[in-house]
Amino acid sequence: MISGIGQAGVAGIQTGMEGLRQNATEIASARREDGSSVRDITKPLVDQKENLRQVEASAKVFKASDEALKSLIDIMA
Repeated sequence: MISGIGQAGVAGIQTGMEGLRQNATEIASARREDGSSVRDITKPLVDQKENLRQVEASAKVFKASDEALKSLIDIMA
């Protein structure tokens, strides 16, 4: 059960990182060579913030799972 929680944390980190990569690509491709904007980048910027929060939350889940596993090992030792 605890390892499943850790795996969920890792999966959340991976999903969030992939979202961040996509957001960065969208933001970078929205500019012309002269630097002028071609399209609105509001949505990718908001999505980027959401993906960042997902990575942060998933890292906390993983850390909590790791700490719980360490405590369980200490109790059983």
